Amino acid sequence: MGPLQGVRVIEFAGIGPGPFAGMMLADMGAEVLRLDRLTRRPGRPPLRPRFDVHQRGKRAVRLDLKRPEGVQTALRLVERADCLIEGFRPGVMERLGLGPDACLARNPRLVYGRMTGWGQTGPLAGAAGHDIDYIALAGALSTFGRKGQPPTPPVNLVGDFGGGGMLLAFGLVCGILEAGRSGRGQVVDAAMVDGAALLASGLYGLRAAGIWSDQRGTNLLDTGAHFYDVFETADGGYVAVGTIEPQFHAELVRLTGLDFPADANHLDPAVWPATKERLAAIFRTRTRDEWCELMEGTDACFAPVLSLDEAPGHRHNRERRAFVELDGVAQPAPAPRFSRTPAPTPAPAAEPGADPGSDLAAWGITGHEVEELKSAGLLG
Repeated sequence: MGPLQGVRVIEFAGIGPGPFAGMMLADMGAEVLRLDRLTRRPGRPPLRPRFDVHQRGKRAVRLDLKRPEGVQTALRLVERADCLIEGFRPGVMERLGLGPDACLARNPRLVYGRMTGWGQTGPLAGAAGHDIDYIALAGALSTFGRKGQPPTPPVNLVGDFGGGGMLLAFGLVCGILEAGRSGRGQVVDAAMVDGAALLASGLYGLRAAGIWSDQRGTNLLDTGAHFYDVFETADGGYVAVGTIEPQFHAELVRLTGLDFPADANHLDPAVWPATKERLAAIFRTRTRDEWCELMEGTDACFAPVLSLDEAPGHRHNRERRAFVELDGVAQPAPAPRFSRTPAPTPAPAAEPGADPGSDLAAWGITGHEVEELKSAGLLG
């Protein structure tokens, strides 16, 4: 079940991009074992497993990594893994005795994935940070926002998940493929600042060509154009249009009744401000549902702006089964889709340490050893 069936992953528990990368691998059929702290971090209330979507499809145990016996147990698990995920600051895993040298000595084929914000090297490598900082330094944050307004952080999707967790998952699969040829593992240094910059690679090209301005809200794709923006409707809802190509723009004009001369160039920035005002006024004359009835499914490149509650119920998402419900929680289904080795329906997130005997048996730790670890206070 899934194209990564048979791949084994050790994930050292963290937050954000590391767990997201582990979820992506688990969604594709990989066997992911998460190693949690023996005691929860002070000041951070636990999220009930059913709501911790990034932990779905994984097994989880609590192991004391501050004691040598716990480290040795972790190294035994590493021996059976294809790849490893850790998201600590540079040097933390080395101090624990679980850095790349120690792990690759036990398993030369291991792909050792490191997820950080600034990367393993560079003057900022040891500094604290979050998504907003990494995308700021990458140049990506400067592109989000409307004209005359400060940059608007796009939640934490660009740094943590697109430029972080997804980049790491890609790097791990690349490493596993290469290890299959060479028989040798390696370290994957996945940095969110690198990934965020990579996501903006096309904009860097446009900027160098002189066709992308540093002034937010004045460009083709950043709300500068009248045909690539979000508009409010009569009922306070919103709709999105993105008619870049001339034939699609002509359909937008036809369906909305927009006053736009047939011989005018819709790509000319000089016409954008006034045309946007007229188009905004038109969209305020009908409700979001009325616009959907008129425009959805046409070549006007139109979609309603749906909330997180609404998206799973949309007819297109329902038909494609783009969302699944696990333990009463609606969440995105595994993606992408494979014709011959489809991803399995994910299992709900497990309670860490609920069944350590079963969770560790597949990794070569016997039931007797599990009881010894419990008695020694090493296993939660």
